Amino acid sequence: MRLFVAIPMGGEVEQVLSKLLERCSQKPWPVKWVRSEGLHLTVKFLGPVGPERLEAVSGAVKEASRGTPRLSFGLTELGAFPRWSRPRVLWAGLESEAALELLVHRVEQACAGLGFPVEGRPFRPHVTLGRVREDGRIPANELKALEREKLPAINFVADRLVLFESISGPGGARYEARAEYPLGN
Repeated sequence: MRLFVAIPMGGEVEQVLSKLLERCSQKPWPVKWVRSEGLHLTVKFLGPVGPERLEAVSGAVKEASRGTPRLSFGLTELGAFPRWSRPRVLWAGLESEAALELLVHRVEQACAGLGFPVEGRPFRPHVTLGRVREDGRIPANELKALEREKLPAINFVADRLVLFESISGPGGARYEARAEYPLGN
């Protein structure tokens, strides 16, 4: 099973991003869009994990999330990795409080203790919206319009962290919660 730890989006942020996805998916761009119900902030991607390790992983994430308050997020801007001139991933940026950085660090360390590699890049909070297909190009004028698009200044409060399994299938991956960890308790 392919596992990752994430904070699912909800409320008005999910609604705004879902409408954006709906609008963008109507365009003939070579992009594999995320399903609206799959919008999330990835805290740690674990990759392939044998079922016999699920309990250990879940316990480590539970311990790492203990004491974390509910987390507030605000939408910032649309972005692209590695850059707008040649995007591979389109995303919506999030700003959050320092408690998110601490949570990410604690989850990272807990998973490293189980043998998962430590992420080598700085953490940049975002919600992936779509991935540009191999050798795909979005028309430059439409890419510029997307880059200039403003996201509304809305906030979201996360009350849980989730250990998800990514299950491939027709129409894209779907995510099934394997364990949930409440925040703010």
